[in-house]
Amino acid sequence: MTQNIFVLGLDEPGYAELATLPDADQYSFHGILSLEDLQSGVISFTDLLAQAQEQLDAFDGPIDAIVGYWDFPVSMMVPILCDRYGLPSKPLASVVRCEHKYWSRIEQQKVIDEYPGFDLIDVHDPSAKLPVHMTYPAWLKPIKSFSSEGAHRVDNESELQEALAEERDAPERIGGAFDDVLEMLDLPAEIADIPGGAYMVEEAAQGQQYTLEGYSWGDEVEIIGLVDSFNYDNAPSFLKYQYPSTLPEPVQQYIHNVSRRIISAVGLTNSTFNIEYFWDASAERLKLLEINSRHSQSHAQMFHWVDGQPNHAVMLDLALGREPQMPRRHGKHAIAAKWMLRHFQDGVVRSVPTADEVKAIEQHYDNVDIEVVVEEGARLSDADTEDSYSFTLAEIFIAGETEQQLREIYDACCDALTIEIDDDVEGA
Repeated sequence: MTQNIFVLGLDEPGYAELATLPDADQYSFHGILSLEDLQSGVISFTDLLAQAQEQLDAFDGPIDAIVGYWDFPVSMMVPILCDRYGLPSKPLASVVRCEHKYWSRIEQQKVIDEYPGFDLIDVHDPSAKLPVHMTYPAWLKPIKSFSSEGAHRVDNESELQEALAEERDAPERIGGAFDDVLEMLDLPAEIADIPGGAYMVEEAAQGQQYTLEGYSWGDEVEIIGLVDSFNYDNAPSFLKYQYPSTLPEPVQQYIHNVSRRIISAVGLTNSTFNIEYFWDASAERLKLLEINSRHSQSHAQMFHWVDGQPNHAVMLDLALGREPQMPRRHGKHAIAAKWMLRHFQDGVVRSVPTADEVKAIEQHYDNVDIEVVVEEGARLSDADTEDSYSFTLAEIFIAGETEQQLREIYDACCDALTIEIDDDVEGA
């Protein structure tokens, strides 16, 4: 009998990956709200929750699982909806302990040493400064955001004040919605009075960035794999994610052990997760950047190409109350990467390649998927969920046998993608 799986923010790439699962013919995937509905503009958590429930209630048939692989608000809507419909899921309180950046640091302090100096900061206080126990460089960031939105690296007091002023004047998209979630929980005293739109500062970690993907099945914490992250040379913006990791095995085991301790400590059970780290090889120092109570959809294609199955499979197993079975190195390729083609100046998109032109590039290879994420006529800075330094034009997934092969294919794809931008054009 076909099982009905409801996916918050189901998109075409996600559906395509879900359709490759071994038993996909036994499932019927239904989207709940679009990603644009969920993450655009000022987010109203209560409205989105009501709209999702309305869609579910209107369905004429059994609801077998409710899942999602996106960040807030999806990550917190899933356990609430699952609880309402009597379905397996992760505890909401544990999700918030992971994703409330300040609360997460408090929990990390209790069980690990691999975290940076941190503290709250009042973005509305014109006299706010970096706390005396911290040093530059540092990051100013909201206690809840996604896609690095609202995050600023600051190297001195002047840059901190500029970043505070920018965020002070920025419209608040997420804080009110996060407050709605916090009101559902019995919060500890040190967290209860912190508003959802609060900001914090953290000392900047040094080294290379990595993301560990894993899951918890009951009290057992299992590792799926470690993904390497690479930034552009002159900006803290992601150039690519690459799998499998090139880190030495002892370092990988160290990261695995730290991850198991913190996931157990926050009580995140029956959930996928990913944890971002910095490893400074010269100092042999590890720092935990953040914990996400979900797997990363950005890694799904890479795991599929290298391991033989996307990480979505683990999410689905958990949602159906089954112990996950994730293969390892059973894919068609030895290495895979997701590349981000970015533009580093605001402007208006003059032209983008047609769907047929993109398809022709993809068909030139048997291991390339391209998604152009801008539209003709759009102003780059109007897009939500961007970091503070660049604008994403396209995402390019590539698999192969060596890093050099991936680089050559990426360069060829960039040359073939005719995305033209008029820089320094004022908005209407």
